Amino acid sequence: MSQKVVVIFSGGMDSFTVLNKVLREGYEVYALSFDYGQRHNKELTYAANVCNELNIAHKIIDISAINELIGGSSLTSDIDVPEGHYEQESMKTTVVPNRNMILLSMAVGYAVSLHANKVFYGAHSGDHAIYPDCRPEFVHKMNDVCAIANYEKVEIACPYLDVSKTAILTDGLKMGLNYNKTWTCYNGREKACGKCGACQERLEAFADNNATDPLAYE
Repeated sequence: MSQKVVVIFSGGMDSFTVLNKVLREGYEVYALSFDYGQRHNKELTYAANVCNELNIAHKIIDISAINELIGGSSLTSDIDVPEGHYEQESMKTTVVPNRNMILLSMAVGYAVSLHANKVFYGAHSGDHAIYPDCRPEFVHKMNDVCAIANYEKVEIACPYLDVSKTAILTDGLKMGLNYNKTWTCYNGREKACGKCGACQERLEAFADNNATDPLAYE
């Protein structure tokens, strides 16, 4: 029997690549998506469509009530999404306090209930400057905690933790993945804005790979 694993799947290009990579490695995948009140919850529709197409188990969990406790991010509150590159100081407004610790905690609980011993998520080196909960030291400490938090040890696996979004896309293109099935933009409008940090990093990754982003932009 294949080994069961949980993949935190936002519907974005990083987790989409992780999901497909894990499938190709022969794991039995249980995809888990979260509605945490993000203005770009359009990504959840993309996630559902991918999982339906791949015929894999998928849950979308509504945890939007947590915004009563952890507001203040431009992704969840009435604050304009900043434009520009991730390296700019303004991008810190896109941090959702403690988000990944919360999501990982629930994913680990799900993994224990499934008798799965790994939880995958798509942190990468491009996130390190702005998002503390995507940094290697966070992942390593979470692994320490998840080894003792339950009777069953669960590993937090980040296959792209030390590489860039460009490298993630390179890997995905080698797998023949169609990134029109993903949503990256922090604005949840009909088309991607092309100006927020998420869009800019995505577009840079395609340019670095001498490829054209199939997603429609404003």
